[in-house]
Amino acid sequence: MVKYGHIRIPVDVMTITISKENYLKAIAEAEAEGKNVISALVAHWLSVTPQAVTSALKRLKKDGLVTIKSGQIQLTPEGRKVAERTILRHHLIERMLFEIFGMEWVEIHEEAERLEHAVSPAFEKKLVKMLGHRETCPHGNGPAVMSPEQRRKKGQRLLCEAQAGSRYRVCSVYERDRKLLEFLQESGIRPGIHLKVEAQNYDGTAILRIERKRIALGAPVAEDLGSARTWAESSLISVIKSDILQLMCGNGSAGPARGDEESAEESKGTARNCP
Repeated sequence: MVKYGHIRIPVDVMTITISKENYLKAIAEAEAEGKNVISALVAHWLSVTPQAVTSALKRLKKDGLVTIKSGQIQLTPEGRKVAERTILRHHLIERMLFEIFGMEWVEIHEEAERLEHAVSPAFEKKLVKMLGHRETCPHGNGPAVMSPEQRRKKGQRLLCEAQAGSRYRVCSVYERDRKLLEFLQESGIRPGIHLKVEAQNYDGTAILRIERKRIALGAPVAEDLGSARTWAESSLISVIKSDILQLMCGNGSAGPARGDEESAEESKGTARNCP
């Protein structure tokens, strides 16, 4: 049994191909967004053809990893174990690359996507022991998927829902888009930093102030922020109100990305990690 905080992953989870792990992880993440998981959604999520999804689902169903009823895809208990193990390993690899090897936070997601499949149970335990438990990766996302309802119970909201005139702390960002991460880094937006929303305009753009810097977030970021797609895709940036950090998040460290030590000191003792 691999223990990581409240997460428990049995070491006897079946070993399957990289492709199957990717499908199961995608289904688990889509389920957490409260979506009805169908073939078209999986194809979009993984950027593959509908025909490839159909073939993959047949194999997953045959292996007892998914069920399909009226077109809706659901993970079986065994399929969920595999998905949760892959998600945890992705989290650990991202932390290893960032904390030990010093890679930039904008680079580690793509690298972890490749390396997560090569982690053995023995190496996984070593990583947990070396890294220790932490609520979030450098993007602010946790080692287990969370539904929008769970996020809101923690006091989090989408940036597009933030009230003009209020101060917020960035909890997490959408990590699957490398160009977006580079844009956010250049703009000084990353988990742990505090910002003020100066305006939410009719056209969907948001005017932010970070220290003395004024930033306008417009299309295509604003369009994605206001879209009706999944939480992971629409919540490119999730925030929590600065003045209710202690009430909503308890105590602990914000765990900011590199170069944000000042924000870490500001939030130390008043906020926990917000995946």
